[in-house]
Amino acid sequence: MLLAAGMFAGAAMAANTMPGKGIKVSPVKSSIAEETFQTLLVMHALKDLGYEVEPIKEVEYATAYLALANGDATFLASSWQPLHDEFYDHAGGDAKMYRKGIYSSNALQGYLIDKKTADKYKITNIAQLKDPKIAKLFDVNGNGKADLAGCNPGWGCEGVIENQLDAYKLRATVTHNQGSYSAIIADTLARFKHGDPILYYTWTPYWLSAVLVPGRDVVFLQVPFSSQPKPNDKVDTRLPDGSNYGFQLNNQHIVANLKWANANPAAAKLFSIMQLPNADINAENLRMTKGENKAADIERHTSGWIAAHKAVYDGWLAEARKAAK
Repeated sequence: MLLAAGMFAGAAMAANTMPGKGIKVSPVKSSIAEETFQTLLVMHALKDLGYEVEPIKEVEYATAYLALANGDATFLASSWQPLHDEFYDHAGGDAKMYRKGIYSSNALQGYLIDKKTADKYKITNIAQLKDPKIAKLFDVNGNGKADLAGCNPGWGCEGVIENQLDAYKLRATVTHNQGSYSAIIADTLARFKHGDPILYYTWTPYWLSAVLVPGRDVVFLQVPFSSQPKPNDKVDTRLPDGSNYGFQLNNQHIVANLKWANANPAAAKLFSIMQLPNADINAENLRMTKGENKAADIERHTSGWIAAHKAVYDGWLAEARKAAK
């Protein structure tokens, strides 16, 4: 009897320690390489809870939300709210997906130009690019129009930019360059280093703002008024300090298939309590730009973050295991 009781207790303890034993997880992420770090951090925690985590599948955001809603994927660690609201709602929203807690908060987006040009020509607002003389300063290909290093189709930000080009009457003087964002930004950086004026869209957390530092190297441009595409056309994008960069502050969430999350309370709890500072994402992303961008490098960065924040990480696992009881 004592032996049987001991075996039962041991099995119960193992179940509490590894509540995900035998359960598969299918993570997805976008084509943005810099989102690998935050995805791997979630994967490591799930593995430490016993889950069998498959390699990351790379898809665009709209496809990722549909896969989550349909149960073809388990989680996405880079769900932007409100930027991705249309993707989320179109795929089924809260009826199909689990979204609790904030993984990383207060992500900024906006248009920036080099500080040298901003100071020389007193440029503070993107509406000033309606002036052909101002717009021509940022002409890259010689057609007389400003070249905006913009947002990839399918990311969500492109819809805001396209809306604002119309709202601020910039179509005649500004070209929204889209394609491979990393390649466009590499060209933008090269122009900056050469001393040429630059105009680009970006977001935080992202490595670029650690290289082109706002306030030192570049400045955010204000917008003349808030303008978002439907259904967010009534939204005021002004920040608490009165600045208006044309984009809402965003939080990033871990989003999962609802049915799977309900069946796995340990993982659901983990998703709701993990928090990753923007500064840490920026720092890791910057290391990627300096050549540490191979899969093994990003794995090392993730393991290093866990080792440096062991008490926090172990606390997440402890809370997740309690939820499984």
